[in-house]
Amino acid sequence: MSLIPEFSTRSNWEDAIAQVVGTRDRCFANHDGLADLARRPAPIEPQRRTAGRRNGEANLERMRARLLMVMVMVAVLVGAACSGQGGELSFSPDLSRWQQVADDAPWGGRAGLQVVELDGSLFLLGGRTPRPSTIPGDSDIWADVWRSDDEGSTWTELVNHEQASENADHWPARAYFQVVVLQDTIFVIGGQDYGLMENPFCELLEQGLKPPPGLGIDPDAPCPEFLPTSNFFNDVWASTDGISWTQQTAAAPWEGRAGLHAVALDGYLYVFGGSTNDDSSIIGAGGPQRLYFNDVWRSADGADWEQLTEAAPWEPRAGASVVAHDGAIWLFGGEVGFTCEPVDSCEPPYFNDVWRSTDGVDWEHVTDEAGWSPRPGHQCELLADDFVCFGGFGLRGNPTDVWASSDGKSWTELNGSPWAVDDEDGIRYDFASLSLADADGVPRSILTFGGDRETFDFDDPENYLRIEDDVWLFTADIAGG
Repeated sequence: MSLIPEFSTRSNWEDAIAQVVGTRDRCFANHDGLADLARRPAPIEPQRRTAGRRNGEANLERMRARLLMVMVMVAVLVGAACSGQGGELSFSPDLSRWQQVADDAPWGGRAGLQVVELDGSLFLLGGRTPRPSTIPGDSDIWADVWRSDDEGSTWTELVNHEQASENADHWPARAYFQVVVLQDTIFVIGGQDYGLMENPFCELLEQGLKPPPGLGIDPDAPCPEFLPTSNFFNDVWASTDGISWTQQTAAAPWEGRAGLHAVALDGYLYVFGGSTNDDSSIIGAGGPQRLYFNDVWRSADGADWEQLTEAAPWEPRAGASVVAHDGAIWLFGGEVGFTCEPVDSCEPPYFNDVWRSTDGVDWEHVTDEAGWSPRPGHQCELLADDFVCFGGFGLRGNPTDVWASSDGKSWTELNGSPWAVDDEDGIRYDFASLSLADADGVPRSILTFGGDRETFDFDDPENYLRIEDDVWLFTADIAGG
């Protein structure tokens, strides 16, 4: 939108001033001198001209020309003052630091885990740990719960995995799920376990036996070596201490999914996006197709759910990052697939857009392309009043950058790389993170937990070792802090 007002007639001075003031009202509020100048009463053209006043018309025209110049100057000055307002951060991009809080944490290397804060304690739950196997995705899936009372330095096991697995009153082991705190209660939402079995049909097909029509098997297509047996959950569990759990619902009305997104806002749990069925890069092209969602659901207690929209305006996706901030839900990036072909030149099916909603129904498209590259498996957290986004998966190399924004639209790259690494090999994805607030509720630091550095080279015998078991702290010099 142009900052210079358009005039239907040369006498429309009041409308012109109102237009400039209206379009830049927020900025005028921060620049009182300009506001006074812009709102100063303008001369009004007389309704009738008389012959006796012809000599004054030239002066009047000069006055109009000067006022127009003033209006242009006001618009330009205010535009300049406002142009950096959206991107101005509350901390210096050159004064941020990464510090390792704990290494070799007792919960071991894992990804797809979740960590939340409740009453000053941190609770770490679930996730997956790859096994020393060349079978794609072969993993241990966890149902344990750990607590830290010193911001991640030391940990106590609250619920043992083996005990949890035998306890019908505890949620089943899972990864790529969501954990949200609402009204002093921890909610475990959705996610998946993992399973593959050898395909028993391949041998029969090799013998020339035709499959029954009801199985939907194409005898002429390549037979996948494994069949997926993963469960995708749509259950919800609640706990006030991380130890005792209550199943709020065994089957919410939204379809079971992993890589979903959930936040707490204004007394409600919101669930949206995610996917069901394992990715073809894990199970091969012959498995069931992975399906993605862009529906939005809301619940006050995790038991009763209301569908707010069947299809939000953003594209269906999984693996995005979400933040509740300033009375709104913010959605950052994500994916509709892990890989593409040919790997060295294809465009990965990832996003770097940003969306915002105050109610889960109406969504504002903040930007189609943020400053950071498209990615899934990243995290965005709050630092003071700003978003900070980092980490994530890159098909041809994980991104080494850190970005911050005060409005989700204008982004500034911070100095250094996440976790103080030297190259993309040290960057992780599918890690957990959270912001730590001070006594006034202002987020002053960001913690990260675990994460994945595996590649899709399943023949690499050491690929399973590319998993993290540490805790890191990110801080910056916040203005006025």
